[in-house]
Amino acid sequence: MISVQEAEPIIQAQVRDFGTEQLPFEKALGRVLAEDLRTDRDLPPFNRVAMDGIAIRYEAFAAGTRTFRIKGTQAAGDSPIEISASDECVEIMTGAALPPSVDTVIRYEDLELQDGQAKVKVDILQKGQSIHIQGKDRKQGEVVAAANQVITAALIGMAAAVGATELTVKKLPRTVVISTGDELVDVEATPSPFQIRRSNSYMVKAALEKYGLVADQLHIADDQSQLKMQLQDCLERYDVLILSGGISMGKFDYIPQVLEELAVEKLFHKVQQRPGKPFWFGAHAGGAVVFALPGNPGSTFMCLHRYFMPCLQTCLGIAKTGMYAALNTDFSFQPRLQYFLQVTLRISEQGLLVATPLEGNGSGDFSNLIEADAFLELPAERSDFKKGEVYRVWPFKGLGV
Repeated sequence: MISVQEAEPIIQAQVRDFGTEQLPFEKALGRVLAEDLRTDRDLPPFNRVAMDGIAIRYEAFAAGTRTFRIKGTQAAGDSPIEISASDECVEIMTGAALPPSVDTVIRYEDLELQDGQAKVKVDILQKGQSIHIQGKDRKQGEVVAAANQVITAALIGMAAAVGATELTVKKLPRTVVISTGDELVDVEATPSPFQIRRSNSYMVKAALEKYGLVADQLHIADDQSQLKMQLQDCLERYDVLILSGGISMGKFDYIPQVLEELAVEKLFHKVQQRPGKPFWFGAHAGGAVVFALPGNPGSTFMCLHRYFMPCLQTCLGIAKTGMYAALNTDFSFQPRLQYFLQVTLRISEQGLLVATPLEGNGSGDFSNLIEADAFLELPAERSDFKKGEVYRVWPFKGLGV
């Protein structure tokens, strides 16, 4: 059995780049940007009016002019209306392109409009006020979104603004989520008193979709020959195999033996942790890696977020920053194992991230996962943990506030 600290670099050593692909920008949400996104023109692309009102030549106001004749009305998207006399103005709307013959915008709140004239009610103006200058946000060709970040709704909007109809994104590993066990039945089925519905594979599949990874699903019965045949096929077709169940000490836990027969090198089996102690990890000469997770739902979910998700982030080039939270109460855990405590998270009035433990009934109890926000990682060398102490946290849901 190895420690958590020993397991992590073994997994990270198997990281590889899966290349890139092009996607229509509107279908790229959740994927990872592979190339910098640059502007195709200045942003804003013209001197943009930032307030509804009138546009004047500032020197006229500075010379004492307070009433201006309205030359015309210009909406956003209209061709600019030019003035030819210093006492003229253009009634202009937010978003419109500022005509070159004017340089200052006065908002409606500071005006009286009557009979085609605009009277200024204030004595102080700033030249160039209420104008968003061309190129102030970004110049043509500048980076507006750096590579190696998850594509968000805001980034989709920026892609549209710069005319990037396609985005270069990181390819995702071909992944299959495999459940095993004769006690598991289809979701649509009515279980016997001694059966349960398959849930782990759906939980894992849903978690992977955070990065746009749509995994295939497969269920294999507790039959050694069937298991060997189907795993052989998966090793040839996929980059990543995520298995749930069948790796403990039971008579029908065939997976470690079958993987060995299929020339999957065992890199470790069993980690000094709870939940998830039976975790098995290995690599095949053909390139596939195998995450064989314990079948208990809490164990599956924890190992996925503690080991597979960081591995995936590294493959995709996403910069990882650790998150830490302070315990909200004293907590004790006696076995000499790294303990992953289910917690809720909130931001305190002092701006600190605070973790509150959730009571549970072991790794088979996954009802708490609905209420929990994260796993708090407590070191194996200690048994008693005090309120206010800070530990690494592995979030899988938004923060509670």
